[in-house]
Amino acid sequence: MNNFTVVSSSLCNPLIILFLRKLGFMTQLNIEIKARSNKQDLIREILKAHRAEFKGVDHQIDTYFNVNSGRLKLREGNIENSLIHYQRENREGPKQSNVTFYKPADKSSLKEILTKAFGVLIVVDKSREIYFIDNVKFHIDLIQDLGTFVEIEAIDSDGSIGKEKLIEQCNYYLNLFKIRQEDLISNSYSDLLLETS
Repeated sequence: MNNFTVVSSSLCNPLIILFLRKLGFMTQLNIEIKARSNKQDLIREILKAHRAEFKGVDHQIDTYFNVNSGRLKLREGNIENSLIHYQRENREGPKQSNVTFYKPADKSSLKEILTKAFGVLIVVDKSREIYFIDNVKFHIDLIQDLGTFVEIEAIDSDGSIGKEKLIEQCNYYLNLFKIRQEDLISNSYSDLLLETS
């Protein structure tokens, strides 16, 4: 079992969380929804009406590596830059994701090392609008070769919110955005691209 898997499975242990943050790692529990969407303008208006904080538009290159457990990707963007490992259920609707982040000082060297060690699985190129309302993060995404999507991520970064509340928050915005059941996506963008390649 590699270090990333240990971190994810130990997410609820406060001592482990504190230790890893001292080393530069961050862990959090997410409940997430991903859906195809052609209602970007409506969603923007709803977010504006609810006083969402707009963080900007990020051009993100996510390089996924071949790993035996979960998913490992290096995100390179003009807003967000992280090495991310996550374990997530593949199902439609709200789904749990145990996430570990590391913010590397030198992404180019890390990318080269990971590419040599694991090999690249696939690269996801996207334009992402990023919004926040309290602990809930929203993405309006344009994915190269896939189209337009919306994501809702209810985040518990310190164990103080709990899974049930996160699910409640996701369902609230799912209904508010009028996302249809048939538009919900169970897999990651990487999986969708692999299916089309």
